[in-house]
Amino acid sequence: MDTKTDKKDFNETLDKIDQRIKLLNNQKINAFFESLGFNEREDIPKDYLKWENILIVVPSRTILHNLKQYKTLISGISFVVNQNAEQIHIYDFKEWKKNTSNKTQFQIRELLKTNFGGVPKSTADRDWTKLR
Repeated sequence: MDTKTDKKDFNETLDKIDQRIKLLNNQKINAFFESLGFNEREDIPKDYLKWENILIVVPSRTILHNLKQYKTLISGISFVVNQNAEQIHIYDFKEWKKNTSNKTQFQIRELLKTNFGGVPKSTADRDWTKLR
């Protein structure tokens, strides 16, 4: 037996298994997003399976608690709570890392007010008061 050939065959087998695992995980992600109703929303990017990791931004800790069980079942997804968001959003995790690296917790909170699902307050909102 040639060990180089055996090692090559073994590595090819592992690669095939990894490809099947990725395909099955993508099917899990599609099913998860379908259950959340993302197929009907036009604001959800359609190329999310090309992303290395998907960031799911949720508007409350209650929703996070309900969805967090899927984190262990599906690889490649992460969650963030943005209390300024009105609904669940998804983003490329690389975009999140790029925008939040080297930022303080306060800066990240301010960023979440208008980005990553955050909705800017308007003068029509009762909770918002204009400082003079």
